[in-house]
Amino acid sequence: MTDADFTLLPDLAVRTLGGAVVWANDESFAEKENLIRPEDSTYSPATFGHKGQVYDGWETRRRRGELGDAPAADDCDTAIIRLGVPGVIRGVVVDTAWFKGNYPPEVSVEAIAVQGYPSPAELAELDGWTTIVERAKVSGDAQNPFAVDSPERWTHVRLRMFPDGGIARLRVHGFAKPELRWLNSGSFDLAAIENGGLVADCSNRFFSHPQNVLMPGRARVMGDGWETARRRDRDNDWVRVRLAEEGVLTMAEIDTSYFLFNSPGAAALTGIRADGGEVELLARTAIQPDTRHRFPIASDEPVVEVRLDAFPDGGLARLRLFGALTDAARTRLEAEQKDHLA
Repeated sequence: MTDADFTLLPDLAVRTLGGAVVWANDESFAEKENLIRPEDSTYSPATFGHKGQVYDGWETRRRRGELGDAPAADDCDTAIIRLGVPGVIRGVVVDTAWFKGNYPPEVSVEAIAVQGYPSPAELAELDGWTTIVERAKVSGDAQNPFAVDSPERWTHVRLRMFPDGGIARLRVHGFAKPELRWLNSGSFDLAAIENGGLVADCSNRFFSHPQNVLMPGRARVMGDGWETARRRDRDNDWVRVRLAEEGVLTMAEIDTSYFLFNSPGAAALTGIRADGGEVELLARTAIQPDTRHRFPIASDEPVVEVRLDAFPDGGLARLRLFGALTDAARTRLEAEQKDHLA
Protein backbone atom coordinates (compact mmCIF):
# COMPACT_ATOMS: atom_id res chain seq x y z
CA MET A 1 0.00 0.00 0.00
CA THR A 2 1.36 3.40 -0.99
CA ASP A 3 1.20 6.54 1.13
CA ALA A 4 -1.64 7.84 -1.06
CA ASP A 5 -3.72 4.73 -0.30
CA PHE A 6 -3.89 5.06 3.48
CA THR A 7 -7.36 6.62 3.33
CA LEU A 8 -8.69 3.21 2.21
CA LEU A 9 -7.90 1.94 5.72
CA PRO A 10 -10.44 2.29 8.55
CA ASP A 11 -10.67 5.55 10.47
CA LEU A 12 -9.71 4.43 13.98
CA ALA A 13 -10.93 7.68 15.55
CA VAL A 14 -14.45 7.81 14.07
CA ARG A 15 -17.32 7.97 16.52
CA THR A 16 -19.08 4.92 15.08
CA LEU A 17 -16.04 2.81 16.01
CA GLY A 18 -16.12 4.18 19.57
CA GLY A 19 -13.75 7.13 19.22
CA ALA A 20 -14.17 10.15 21.49
CA VAL A 21 -12.75 13.66 21.76
CA VAL A 22 -12.02 13.56 25.48
CA TRP A 23 -10.45 16.98 26.00
CA ALA A 24 -9.78 20.34 24.35
CA ASN A 25 -8.36 23.51 25.84
CA ASP A 26 -10.91 25.65 23.95
CA GLU A 27 -14.09 25.15 21.92
CA SER A 28 -15.56 28.62 22.09
CA PHE A 29 -17.19 28.68 18.65
CA ALA A 30 -17.78 25.02 17.73
CA GLU A 31 -17.71 21.79 19.73
CA LYS A 32 -14.71 19.47 19.77
CA GLU A 33 -16.95 16.41 19.31
CA ASN A 34 -17.59 17.40 15.68
CA LEU A 35 -14.02 16.37 14.80
CA ILE A 36 -14.85 12.65 14.66
CA ARG A 37 -18.38 12.61 13.28
CA PRO A 38 -18.58 9.96 10.52
CA GLU A 39 -20.30 12.08 7.89
CA ASP A 40 -18.61 14.84 5.90
CA SER A 41 -18.83 18.34 7.30
CA THR A 42 -21.72 20.48 6.07
CA TYR A 43 -22.26 24.23 5.93
CA SER A 44 -25.23 26.58 5.68
CA PRO A 45 -24.29 30.20 4.90
CA ALA A 46 -25.55 32.99 7.17
CA THR A 47 -26.59 30.54 9.89
CA PHE A 48 -25.78 32.47 13.04
CA GLY A 49 -26.08 31.50 16.67
CA HIS A 50 -25.34 33.61 19.72
CA LYS A 51 -21.59 33.01 19.24
CA GLY A 52 -21.52 33.69 15.50
CA GLN A 53 -21.64 31.57 12.33
CA VAL A 54 -22.45 27.93 13.13
CA TYR A 55 -19.69 25.57 11.92
CA ASP A 56 -19.75 21.79 11.70
CA GLY A 57 -16.28 21.33 13.16
CA TRP A 58 -14.05 22.35 16.08
CA GLU A 59 -13.38 26.09 16.28
CA THR A 60 -11.56 28.05 18.96
CA ARG A 61 -11.46 31.74 19.82
CA ARG A 62 -8.87 34.12 18.37
CA ARG A 63 -5.73 34.03 20.46
CA ARG A 64 -4.47 37.33 21.86
CA GLY A 65 -1.21 38.11 23.60
CA GLU A 66 -0.76 40.59 26.42
CA LEU A 67 -2.44 43.93 25.76
CA GLY A 68 -3.61 42.75 22.37
CA ASP A 69 -0.18 41.63 21.10
CA ALA A 70 0.00 38.85 18.54
CA PRO A 71 0.23 35.34 20.07
CA ALA A 72 3.64 33.76 20.59
CA ALA A 73 4.94 31.48 17.82
CA ASP A 74 4.50 28.33 19.93
CA ASP A 75 0.98 29.15 21.18
CA CYS A 76 -1.57 26.59 20.06
CA ASP A 77 -4.96 25.08 20.71
CA THR A 78 -5.15 21.38 21.48
CA ALA A 79 -7.62 18.47 21.40
CA ILE A 80 -7.09 14.89 22.62
CA ILE A 81 -8.88 12.03 20.86
CA ARG A 82 -9.23 8.50 22.21
CA LEU A 83 -9.19 6.04 19.32
CA GLY A 84 -12.21 3.78 19.03
CA VAL A 85 -9.80 0.85 19.04
CA PRO A 86 -6.00 0.95 19.55
CA GLY A 87 -4.00 0.51 16.40
CA VAL A 88 -1.10 1.24 14.08
CA ILE A 89 -1.59 4.58 12.33
CA ARG A 90 -0.70 4.84 8.64
CA GLY A 91 -1.97 8.33 7.93
CA VAL A 92 -3.94 11.33 9.18
CA VAL A 93 -6.27 13.69 7.33
CA VAL A 94 -6.82 17.16 8.81
CA ASP A 95 -9.96 18.34 7.02
CA THR A 96 -10.59 22.10 7.10
CA ALA A 97 -13.78 21.97 5.00
CA TRP A 98 -15.70 25.28 5.00
CA PHE A 99 -13.06 27.02 7.15
CA LYS A 100 -11.76 29.62 4.69
CA GLY A 101 -10.81 32.72 6.67
CA ASN A 102 -10.53 31.05 10.06
CA TYR A 103 -8.48 27.87 9.55
CA PRO A 104 -5.17 27.31 11.38
CA PRO A 105 -2.04 27.96 9.28
CA GLU A 106 -0.22 24.96 10.79
CA VAL A 107 -0.98 21.74 12.67
CA SER A 108 0.82 18.84 14.30
CA VAL A 109 -0.28 15.43 15.60
CA GLU A 110 1.13 13.37 18.47
CA ALA A 111 0.21 9.91 19.74
CA ILE A 112 0.53 7.88 22.92
CA ALA A 113 -0.30 4.36 24.14
CA VAL A 114 -1.76 4.06 27.63
CA GLN A 115 -3.39 1.24 29.55
CA GLY A 116 -6.64 1.50 31.43
CA TYR A 117 -8.93 4.50 31.39
CA PRO A 118 -7.10 7.69 32.38
CA SER A 119 -9.17 10.82 32.90
CA PRO A 120 -8.91 13.75 30.44
CA ALA A 121 -6.95 15.73 33.02
CA GLU A 122 -4.47 12.85 33.45
CA LEU A 123 -4.06 12.49 29.68
CA ALA A 124 -3.38 16.20 29.28
CA GLU A 125 -0.52 15.97 31.80
CA LEU A 126 1.07 12.73 30.57
CA ASP A 127 4.63 12.61 29.33
CA GLY A 128 5.51 10.27 26.50
CA TRP A 129 3.56 11.78 23.64
CA THR A 130 5.33 11.01 20.34
CA THR A 131 5.08 13.27 17.30
CA ILE A 132 3.70 11.36 14.30
CA VAL A 133 3.00 14.44 12.13
CA GLU A 134 5.54 17.22 12.48
CA ARG A 135 4.29 20.79 12.55
CA ALA A 136 3.18 21.47 8.97
CA LYS A 137 1.27 24.00 6.92
CA VAL A 138 -2.33 23.28 5.97
CA SER A 139 -4.76 24.81 3.49
CA GLY A 140 -8.23 26.11 4.25
CA ASP A 141 -11.38 24.39 3.00
CA ALA A 142 -9.34 21.32 2.04
CA GLN A 143 -8.45 17.80 3.06
CA ASN A 144 -4.83 17.86 4.23
CA PRO A 145 -3.37 14.31 4.22
CA PHE A 146 -0.23 13.31 6.13
CA ALA A 147 1.30 9.83 5.84
CA VAL A 148 2.60 8.34 9.09
CA ASP A 149 5.63 6.05 9.25
CA SER A 150 5.44 4.30 12.62
CA PRO A 151 4.98 0.61 13.54
CA GLU A 152 3.84 1.47 17.07
CA ARG A 153 0.42 0.74 18.54
CA TRP A 154 -1.37 3.85 19.84
CA THR A 155 -4.50 4.46 21.93
CA HIS A 156 -4.83 8.29 21.76
CA VAL A 157 -3.83 11.15 19.47
CA ARG A 158 -3.31 14.82 20.28
CA LEU A 159 -4.12 17.39 17.59
CA ARG A 160 -2.53 20.83 17.84
CA MET A 161 -3.34 23.84 15.69
CA PHE A 162 -1.12 26.91 15.54
CA PRO A 163 -2.24 29.30 16.80
CA ASP A 164 -6.05 28.89 16.64
CA GLY A 165 -8.95 28.51 14.23
CA GLY A 166 -11.21 25.78 12.94
CA ILE A 167 -10.86 22.17 11.78
CA ALA A 168 -13.88 20.27 10.46
CA ARG A 169 -12.79 16.64 10.81
CA LEU A 170 -9.80 14.56 11.91
CA ARG A 171 -9.40 11.15 10.27
CA VAL A 172 -6.89 8.68 11.71
CA HIS A 173 -6.43 5.78 9.28
CA GLY A 174 -4.72 2.54 10.20
CA PHE A 175 -4.91 -1.07 11.42
CA ALA A 176 -6.73 -1.98 14.62
CA LYS A 177 -4.68 -3.78 17.29
CA PRO A 178 -6.99 -4.62 20.22
CA GLU A 179 -5.80 -6.08 23.50
CA LEU A 180 -5.19 -9.81 23.18
CA ARG A 181 -7.07 -10.65 26.40
CA TRP A 182 -10.35 -9.76 24.68
CA LEU A 183 -9.54 -12.04 21.75
CA ASN A 184 -8.76 -14.90 24.14
CA SER A 185 -12.19 -14.89 25.79
CA GLY A 186 -13.78 -17.35 23.32
CA SER A 187 -15.31 -17.30 19.85
CA PHE A 188 -15.48 -13.80 18.34
CA ASP A 189 -15.90 -11.97 15.03
CA LEU A 190 -12.50 -12.29 13.35
CA ALA A 191 -13.54 -9.91 10.58
CA ALA A 192 -14.61 -6.96 12.77
CA ILE A 193 -12.49 -3.82 12.49
CA GLU A 194 -12.58 -3.42 16.27
CA ASN A 195 -10.98 -6.89 16.60
CA GLY A 196 -8.29 -6.26 13.99
CA GLY A 197 -10.08 -7.29 10.79
CA LEU A 198 -9.70 -5.27 7.61
CA VAL A 199 -11.05 -5.08 4.07
CA ALA A 200 -7.93 -5.77 2.02
CA ASP A 201 -9.47 -5.20 -1.42
CA CYS A 202 -12.74 -5.19 -3.34
CA SER A 203 -13.99 -5.16 -6.91
CA ASN A 204 -15.89 -1.86 -6.72
CA ARG A 205 -16.50 0.97 -4.25
CA PHE A 206 -18.68 3.23 -6.38
CA PHE A 207 -21.40 4.17 -3.88
CA SER A 208 -19.82 3.55 -0.46
CA HIS A 209 -16.71 2.37 1.34
CA PRO A 210 -16.25 -1.41 1.72
CA GLN A 211 -14.81 -1.05 5.25
CA ASN A 212 -18.39 -0.24 6.31
CA VAL A 213 -19.33 -3.93 6.25
CA LEU A 214 -16.95 -4.60 9.16
CA MET A 215 -18.07 -1.72 11.39
CA PRO A 216 -19.65 -2.39 14.80
CA GLY A 217 -23.39 -2.56 15.37
CA ARG A 218 -26.25 -2.72 12.93
CA ALA A 219 -26.44 -0.50 9.87
CA ARG A 220 -28.95 2.32 10.37
CA VAL A 221 -29.47 3.21 6.69
CA MET A 222 -28.41 1.85 3.30
CA GLY A 223 -25.49 4.30 3.24
CA ASP A 224 -23.94 2.58 6.28
CA GLY A 225 -23.07 -0.43 4.15
CA TRP A 226 -21.10 -1.19 0.97
CA GLU A 227 -22.78 -0.80 -2.42
CA THR A 228 -21.30 -1.38 -5.86
CA ALA A 229 -22.23 0.05 -9.25
CA ARG A 230 -24.59 -1.92 -11.50
CA ARG A 231 -22.65 -4.50 -13.50
CA ARG A 232 -23.13 -4.69 -17.26
CA ASP A 233 -20.93 -7.76 -17.82
CA ARG A 234 -20.92 -11.43 -16.79
CA ASP A 235 -18.55 -11.09 -13.83
CA ASN A 236 -19.50 -10.60 -10.18
CA ASP A 237 -18.44 -8.25 -7.38
CA TRP A 238 -16.38 -9.36 -4.41
CA VAL A 239 -14.74 -8.14 -1.22
CA ARG A 240 -11.66 -9.69 0.42
CA VAL A 241 -11.36 -9.52 4.19
CA ARG A 242 -8.12 -9.96 6.13
CA LEU A 243 -8.95 -11.59 9.47
CA ALA A 244 -7.57 -10.35 12.78
CA GLU A 245 -5.23 -13.35 12.62
CA GLU A 246 -5.34 -16.96 11.47
CA GLY A 247 -8.43 -18.69 12.76
CA VAL A 248 -10.98 -21.47 12.31
CA LEU A 249 -14.41 -20.12 11.41
CA THR A 250 -17.66 -21.62 12.68
CA MET A 251 -20.39 -19.15 11.66
CA ALA A 252 -20.97 -16.36 9.14
CA GLU A 253 -23.54 -13.59 9.01
CA ILE A 254 -24.31 -11.86 5.70
CA ASP A 255 -26.58 -8.88 6.38
CA THR A 256 -28.44 -7.10 3.57
CA SER A 257 -30.46 -4.78 5.86
CA TYR A 258 -31.86 -1.69 4.07
CA PHE A 259 -30.88 -3.05 0.65
CA LEU A 260 -34.40 -3.65 -0.68
CA PHE A 261 -34.01 -3.57 -4.47
CA ASN A 262 -30.24 -3.64 -4.83
CA SER A 263 -28.99 -6.55 -2.74
CA PRO A 264 -27.08 -9.41 -4.41
CA GLY A 265 -29.10 -12.39 -5.59
CA ALA A 266 -26.59 -14.85 -4.14
CA ALA A 267 -23.36 -14.99 -2.17
CA ALA A 268 -20.44 -17.35 -1.55
CA LEU A 269 -17.58 -17.42 0.96
CA THR A 270 -14.09 -18.71 0.20
CA GLY A 271 -11.35 -18.99 2.82
CA ILE A 272 -7.71 -18.33 1.96
CA ARG A 273 -5.06 -20.24 3.90
CA ALA A 274 -1.67 -18.85 4.91
CA ASP A 275 -0.09 -20.76 1.98
CA GLY A 276 -2.49 -19.11 -0.49
CA GLY A 277 -4.68 -22.17 -1.00
CA GLU A 278 -8.45 -21.78 -1.06
CA VAL A 279 -11.13 -23.47 1.06
CA GLU A 280 -14.87 -23.42 0.36
CA LEU A 281 -16.67 -22.06 3.40
CA LEU A 282 -20.10 -21.37 1.91
CA ALA A 283 -21.15 -22.55 -1.54
CA ARG A 284 -23.02 -20.12 -3.77
CA THR A 285 -26.29 -19.57 -1.90
CA ALA A 286 -29.36 -17.44 -2.67
CA ILE A 287 -29.83 -14.51 -0.28
CA GLN A 288 -32.76 -12.17 0.32
CA PRO A 289 -33.08 -8.38 0.46
CA ASP A 290 -33.19 -6.58 3.83
CA THR A 291 -32.31 -9.74 5.77
CA ARG A 292 -29.72 -10.96 8.29
CA HIS A 293 -28.59 -14.36 7.01
CA ARG A 294 -26.71 -16.72 9.34
CA PHE A 295 -24.82 -19.73 7.98
CA PRO A 296 -22.86 -22.43 9.85
CA ILE A 297 -19.38 -23.16 8.50
CA ALA A 298 -18.34 -26.80 8.56
CA SER A 299 -14.68 -26.43 7.48
CA ASP A 300 -12.08 -26.84 10.22
CA GLU A 301 -9.18 -25.55 8.10
CA PRO A 302 -7.44 -22.41 9.45
CA VAL A 303 -7.69 -19.36 7.17
CA VAL A 304 -6.17 -15.88 7.21
CA GLU A 305 -8.50 -14.18 4.69
CA VAL A 306 -12.03 -14.64 3.38
CA ARG A 307 -13.42 -13.58 0.00
CA LEU A 308 -17.13 -12.88 -0.24
CA ASP A 309 -18.47 -13.12 -3.79
CA ALA A 310 -21.71 -11.22 -4.47
CA PHE A 311 -23.68 -12.34 -7.54
CA PRO A 312 -23.83 -10.33 -9.66
CA ASP A 313 -23.56 -7.02 -7.77
CA GLY A 314 -25.40 -4.95 -5.17
CA GLY A 315 -25.02 -3.95 -1.55
CA LEU A 316 -24.30 -5.47 1.86
CA ALA A 317 -24.82 -3.92 5.27
CA ARG A 318 -22.51 -6.12 7.37
CA LEU A 319 -20.34 -9.24 7.20
CA ARG A 320 -19.56 -11.17 10.39
CA LEU A 321 -17.15 -14.13 10.52
CA PHE A 322 -17.19 -15.85 13.91
CA GLY A 323 -14.52 -18.29 15.06
CA ALA A 324 -11.42 -18.71 17.22
CA LEU A 325 -7.71 -18.09 16.83
CA THR A 326 -5.31 -20.92 16.16
CA ASP A 327 -2.61 -21.58 18.76
CA ALA A 328 0.05 -20.29 16.34
CA ALA A 329 -1.88 -17.05 15.80
CA ARG A 330 -2.29 -16.54 19.53
CA THR A 331 1.45 -17.01 20.04
CA ARG A 332 2.23 -14.42 17.34
CA LEU A 333 -0.18 -11.90 18.84
CA GLU A 334 1.22 -12.41 22.34
CA ALA A 335 4.75 -11.73 21.06
CA GLU A 336 3.56 -8.66 19.17
CA GLN A 337 1.79 -7.23 22.22
CA LYS A 338 4.89 -7.77 24.37
CA ASP A 339 6.95 -5.85 21.80
CA HIS A 340 4.49 -2.93 21.91
CA LEU A 341 4.45 -2.86 25.71
CA ALA A 342 8.24 -3.25 26.07
